[in-house]
Amino acid sequence: MLDPSSSEEESDEILEEESGKEALGSAAPGARLSPSRTSEGSAGGAGLGGAGAAAGAGGGGGAGAAGGAAGGLQPGSRAGGGRPSSPSPSVVSEKEKEELERLQKEEEERKKRLQLYVFVMRCIAYPFNAKQPTDMARRQQKISKQQLQTVKDRFQAFLNGETQIVADEAFMNAVQSYYEVFLKSDRVARMVQSGGCSANDSREVFKKHIEKRVRSLPEIDGLSKETVLSSWMAKFDAIYRGEEDPRKQQARMTASAASELILSKEQLYEMFQNILGIKKFEHQLLYNACQLDNPDEQAAQIRRELDGRLQMADQIARERKFPKFVSKEMENMYIEELKSSVNLLMANLESMPVSKGGEFKLQKLKRSHNASIIDMGEESENQLSKSDVVLSFSLEVVIMEVQGLKSLAPNRIVYCTMEVEGGEKLQTDQAEASKPTWGTQGDFSTTHALPAVKVKLFTESTGVLALEDKELGRVILHPTPNSPKQSEWHKMTVSKNCPDQDLKIKLAVRMDKPQNMKHSGYLWAIGKNVWKRWKKRFFVLVQVSQYTFAMCSYREKKAEPQELLQLDGYTVDYTDPQPGLEGGRAFFNAVKEGDTVIFASDDEQDRILWVQAMYRATGQSHKPVPPTQVQKLNAKGGNVPQLDAPISQFYADRAQKHGMDEFISSNPCNFDHASLFEMVQRLTLDHRLNDSYSCLGWFSPGQVFVLDEYCARNGVRGCHRHLCYLRDLLERAENGAMIDPTLLHYSFAFCASHVHGNSQQLHVYLSGLLPNTNSEGSKNPSQSEPEAKKDTKREFKKRKEPKIQSSQEPRRPDGIGTVTVEEKERFEEIKERLRVLLENQITHFRYCFPFGRPEGALKATLSLLERVLMKDIVTPVPQEEVKTVIRKCLEQAALVNYSRLSEYAKIEGKKREMYEHPVFCLASQVMDLTIQNQKDAENVGRLITPAKKLEDTIRLAELVIEVLQQNEEHHAEPHVDKGEAFAWWSDLMVEHAETFLSLFAVDMDAALEVQPPDTWDSFPLFQLLNDFLRTDYNLCNGKFHKHLQDLFAPLVVRYVDLMESSIAQSIHRGFERESWEPVKSLTSNLPNVNLPNVNLPKVPNLPVPNIPLGIPQMPTFSAPSWMAAIYDADNGSGTSEDLFWKLDALQTFIRDLHWPEEEFGKHLEQRLKLMASDMIESCVKRTRIAFEVKLQKTSRSTDFRVPQSICTMFNVMVDAKAQSTKLCSMEMGQEHQYHSKIDELIEETVKEMITLLVAKFVTILEGVLAKLSRYDEGTLFSSFLSFTVKAASKYVDVPKPGMDVADAYVTFVRHSQDVLRDKVNEEMYIERLFDQWYNSSMNVICTWLTDRMDLQLHIYQLKTLIRMVKKTYRDFRLQGVLDSTLNSKTYETIRNRLTVEEATASVSEGGGLQGISMKDSDEEDEEDD
Repeated sequence: MLDPSSSEEESDEILEEESGKEALGSAAPGARLSPSRTSEGSAGGAGLGGAGAAAGAGGGGGAGAAGGAAGGLQPGSRAGGGRPSSPSPSVVSEKEKEELERLQKEEEERKKRLQLYVFVMRCIAYPFNAKQPTDMARRQQKISKQQLQTVKDRFQAFLNGETQIVADEAFMNAVQSYYEVFLKSDRVARMVQSGGCSANDSREVFKKHIEKRVRSLPEIDGLSKETVLSSWMAKFDAIYRGEEDPRKQQARMTASAASELILSKEQLYEMFQNILGIKKFEHQLLYNACQLDNPDEQAAQIRRELDGRLQMADQIARERKFPKFVSKEMENMYIEELKSSVNLLMANLESMPVSKGGEFKLQKLKRSHNASIIDMGEESENQLSKSDVVLSFSLEVVIMEVQGLKSLAPNRIVYCTMEVEGGEKLQTDQAEASKPTWGTQGDFSTTHALPAVKVKLFTESTGVLALEDKELGRVILHPTPNSPKQSEWHKMTVSKNCPDQDLKIKLAVRMDKPQNMKHSGYLWAIGKNVWKRWKKRFFVLVQVSQYTFAMCSYREKKAEPQELLQLDGYTVDYTDPQPGLEGGRAFFNAVKEGDTVIFASDDEQDRILWVQAMYRATGQSHKPVPPTQVQKLNAKGGNVPQLDAPISQFYADRAQKHGMDEFISSNPCNFDHASLFEMVQRLTLDHRLNDSYSCLGWFSPGQVFVLDEYCARNGVRGCHRHLCYLRDLLERAENGAMIDPTLLHYSFAFCASHVHGNSQQLHVYLSGLLPNTNSEGSKNPSQSEPEAKKDTKREFKKRKEPKIQSSQEPRRPDGIGTVTVEEKERFEEIKERLRVLLENQITHFRYCFPFGRPEGALKATLSLLERVLMKDIVTPVPQEEVKTVIRKCLEQAALVNYSRLSEYAKIEGKKREMYEHPVFCLASQVMDLTIQNQKDAENVGRLITPAKKLEDTIRLAELVIEVLQQNEEHHAEPHVDKGEAFAWWSDLMVEHAETFLSLFAVDMDAALEVQPPDTWDSFPLFQLLNDFLRTDYNLCNGKFHKHLQDLFAPLVVRYVDLMESSIAQSIHRGFERESWEPVKSLTSNLPNVNLPNVNLPKVPNLPVPNIPLGIPQMPTFSAPSWMAAIYDADNGSGTSEDLFWKLDALQTFIRDLHWPEEEFGKHLEQRLKLMASDMIESCVKRTRIAFEVKLQKTSRSTDFRVPQSICTMFNVMVDAKAQSTKLCSMEMGQEHQYHSKIDELIEETVKEMITLLVAKFVTILEGVLAKLSRYDEGTLFSSFLSFTVKAASKYVDVPKPGMDVADAYVTFVRHSQDVLRDKVNEEMYIERLFDQWYNSSMNVICTWLTDRMDLQLHIYQLKTLIRMVKKTYRDFRLQGVLDSTLNSKTYETIRNRLTVEEATASVSEGGGLQGISMKDSDEEDEEDD
């Protein structure tokens, strides 16, 4: 396959130049030339010729060839030139020897790769066993280190607000957590380094990361959570992609995704050139010399290879050179398997079309000398009859023009007809005789090998009675497929009376060669059974099927051959001219036992073409060499190609010139294909792991196809293939590459089934492993190993099991029943290596399967470990044994994870504290960063403080929780369904978590032991751990959780004791100096709260997702948040509010601890409720006493104003009642149970306080009535006051007498009502107070009037009482006192008495009342206003 842009001469010069440079570059200075160059002139030197090839054939391929090449080279020999003098010849010679050995190894490796490439090229050129799988999972592009850094920068830019992507706080938090936890993780960096991280992995981790967050968001009307999730993923894609144009990215992915698609042959050639390190010019030479573009040559090569394998099997059977089997009885089975595999290959080849695109149906006939292997039936069935040979030709006849029409008038019409003997007749268009041109094409089909094509020229008859047109001339041609395709002039046969005797016609006849016709032409032939007379005949080499060819002679106009020779068993070769046979120049013959057929052609080139075609047809191992080629090799060394040789011979000469003939002509049967395949598979795996895809060890479809074809064509045993594959995968997995455990599992299951020989059980086993198992037949004869195909979460390929008819022994998965000792030993070795690797992966599951990637890998690893632990394929391993192994791994994993976590915390601590040297291992050991392993007195000054140690422990606890949460999220459930295997994995992960926590417990205990007594800084550590553990179903009340409770229970009890004492002291001191001012005026001057305070350590923003960071909020000195709403109104006193605040804060703190043990939690709750009850009771009693004392010190006149302190005391009762419900009650079902009768005490106290206050109001009213008593009828003071008022009213405007007393009382009542209504926060208490006040006032007035029943009221008394009663009634009605209370019998009695007195006064005094009346009036209302 030469470059079409260069000519043959230029290409040859370039190839010579490149080959020369390679030879000079690979040779030692002054030592020798490349063996590929010296082979032309030396028969015994370092050549690539026959000696080396023979050695290679005997020694197993490339190694033997290399041995032959090295035969003519001695360590001290040189091809020419001098060597510089050396002061130490022995040293120089030793170096020269080493260099020579190195060059020899390189040359040997080069030869081996070239030979291997020849075999691979043939597999690609003509596959007949395998095809490229189309159902493999598409691999994702893997992320490189540079791409990972770019992605980090893009996410950092988004978090810094440097992008145009709009996002809410929830999405920002999710991205921040993803960035800190995933992208910055060292495990992700390690996964990128191992080649197992793809962009899809990053996206899936983020999707799983946000699903839990989105589900926890509150529902929003009109916005589903699926919409939010889709929006977040779209934003993630935008951040991940950055400002890159997605169309360009898609174009790049499409271009680079070629290896994941079905590849063309050219792409496969290029791929394996890169894999094997083959140069382009070497590929061109090999491609052309091997005639890879000639399917007939490739099919013939396959037939020769299969014959060679049959002969090799017979040779092994004769010489008893068997491999060492585990059983002696397997030797005979081995021969049968070899022949059966060839049988299947023959069947596959036979089922191939004779040539792709052929339209005829093939007869599947077998070769006669394989009758012992294949069931051939009767011999008569194998004989080929003439009717079996069917040829179908298509002809194109193009008539161009006619010359020599001189006798016809120029305007006469002429036309032509054309026909093939026995077929239809076609006619051209009409043309004038002056210009007889057409260019008309006629298409025909015929079964005649030598058809007769008739072309006639006609002119229209002008006579009236003429029935037919006049024929002017005709031409009859006998074309063959070898006839010229271009148009030619032919002389036409004309009648004697035609005036135009020199008619010529220009036409072209193209006869296409059918697919099953391999060669044709005229030959001289004579044979014993056929063609018994030396005569020239037309021969056609016909391929009836892949294994059936016939040499047929045809006569003209005949569809069936006259005679035929079936070429099965014949050998073709060149021969010298035979004496006595006249005719023909170049002779060759076909020889078979008892028969010889001699052929002769008219020229040398035709003979070479015939021999090559028959050589492909016979399938013989001997390759005929033209006599001219032999003479050329002997005379000129092969520099000048024969001019009459075909182009294939030209390419062969060029290949020989460049040292490639050895690889082309080598017999594949003489090579150790097991070692060659091992090499190509290893190199292919290296190439695959280094490409741009995260393959995890899976080959691409094109690579699978080539490897399958190679194994089938060259008889590589399936077990050997998978053992080599397993070994290569293990090596790379041990070196840090990420390998899919499913792939390991499948190859291991194949090898185990082969070694143990239980294919039926394997089928059942693999049916569980592979949901979609194909049981149909396949074309792969040498092996039927299951191939990869992705099914939901795994990928596997579908294959079939071949049919082996002869043996009744248990069959392995590839139909091979024999097991060699080497296979068994290698299997046991790989099994042990695989077990160690799997246990190591489970031990380091967080690092081997980071964030649960690859998906399903953990479950596959567990399944594979269980499979490896099985003794054979039948006996399942006990579950307890598997659990024991995995439990041991997980115990070790806990130590590994905690050690790495401690180291990470240590490094993080160093970054935060540049000048401190914290000890993060928390085992109470002192670490000096300058002298790490010394512990002496100098380190005492560098000991870290207990507070710093506790801070480090809290940070370590956060990391521990993060690890456990990630284990739960990504590793706890290996994607198993209920009832499926590995359901016990969750239990083992719980044990692993407890072991992990027990390691942390050692460091935690050490940190808590050094804390000073009666300090409470460790409570955040408890709440952090407890909040995580109590929500985990498996770890709640587990071993570590109980240890945590035992550790902190005494601390909690001690804390509550101190708090109780502190609160009691604060109540006593607070009420002693209580001013009873409302809290509203003391918002900035709350009394000091003697609470044990917790100063939380300042830690940076933690990159911990989904960790409940509800650190206990201990009571502080600032006012609690719930007091903000109360400040809008007057509240209780400072002492009471301080008390309620402390009690609530203490209970909130203890409640927020969420103590997991129910009994101790109830005990704490009961104790705190009882404490609150006692404290509130003391507060209520102290307030009651202070209330009474305060009232005693106030005025008894109408000047009395309700003080603020009185209202504050009422509000204390209100708050006490409200707080008692929350602080003193315990919920027991639907009821509230109290530790004391605190609510009853509050109620009684409020009643007493209302009674005391009403009594105070009544006392003031009695004082007013006492003043009115001085106007009683019959007293001296009454007469004196009446006379004074009357006398004064004559001269000045005297105010209404007695109104000042009434107004003072009314003002007192109204002010008191307003103050109480405004300052007291409980409406119910106000209503009760006003009801009792009103009733008591009416009772006092009624009693006072009753005492004066017999006396007439003084006019001043009457007016004052009327005003007081009316205003009191109206004021209390405005305050909401019910009418039933207002219009009581007492009020009616008072009203009636005052009405009577008013009437009496009106009669006796005239206008003395001055408009004051018990009747309602608008004037009075205006007066009040």
